[in-house]
Amino acid sequence: MKRIINQIPNFITSLNIVSGVLAIIFAIDGHLIWAGIFISAAAIFDFLDGFMARLLNAYSEVGKQMDSLGDVVSFGVAPGMILFTLLEFSLFGDNQPIYEIEANWYQWLILFSAFLVPVFGAIRLARFNANPVDEPFFRGLPIPANGLLWASLGLMLEMPEYHDVLQIIYSTKNLVILGIFMSGMMVLNLPMFTLKPKSLAFNENWYRYLFLAISLLLLVLFSVYGIALIIFLYILLNLLFYLLKVKF
Repeated sequence: MKRIINQIPNFITSLNIVSGVLAIIFAIDGHLIWAGIFISAAAIFDFLDGFMARLLNAYSEVGKQMDSLGDVVSFGVAPGMILFTLLEFSLFGDNQPIYEIEANWYQWLILFSAFLVPVFGAIRLARFNANPVDEPFFRGLPIPANGLLWASLGLMLEMPEYHDVLQIIYSTKNLVILGIFMSGMMVLNLPMFTLKPKSLAFNENWYRYLFLAISLLLLVLFSVYGIALIIFLYILLNLLFYLLKVKF
């Protein structure tokens, strides 16, 4: 029974991987809303597998590696496919099978820039696994945050209240810039706070409470759009804290 219980976190990680694969399939087919939904589901499973591992004290090296591999699929490859399809729409106005795309070398270069997202996500996770130091903060943007940003860009298509904003976001130039920016943030050696406090003391967690309060406000005011704003808020706060030499 103990051996079965110890596999519960790995089973949840498997659900993360399945969600990521489904997100990839939907993204390639041009169904970006469903791709965003399954990346969001993967993020929930990613949280739950770690939570269950701590609750059951069911840590294992296999589980650690599975978690990283699942994150590459769900928050690296799947977002990359969302970006690839968004670039297709921005360049050609349509989603086509890759062998039917008629593009010049410059357009292919633009499309293939989407592959930076999974590649840099894999580099970020490889560095994380290779670093034996247990630091109380992340170095670089956590890959689930990258996944949720691109998931939100898929989900925004379902709620086009801010049509003018969407036209700006989904331009080819801005999509390429955003892809390069998010890829770079994942491998940047920048300390970024986690949301796992050691205690609930305000003086130790004031920046977490500030982030959570503003995040809740953004979700209430902007719904799905608030997800992307929360990711940028997280990045901006960490850049500000780094410049102000705030210690986590």
